[in-house]
Amino acid sequence: MIDRILRRPEVEEAVGLSRATLYRMIERGDFPRPTKLGERAVGWRESAVEVWLHRRSLETNASEGK
Repeated sequence: MIDRILRRPEVEEAVGLSRATLYRMIERGDFPRPTKLGERAVGWRESAVEVWLHRRSLETNASEGK
């Protein structure tokens, strides 16, 4: 299976966070770092974003006692 590269707008839509929030979370180590694609372009591996979403849902469920 090929791991797609997601550009920032796709990532924002998938995780429901703004650009500023994404970059703050990256700096804190709370979100996967992007891969540099060019001089002014970055992207995230789709699998890394999916893993982050899955872990986030597990954390939410655990904190809610589910």
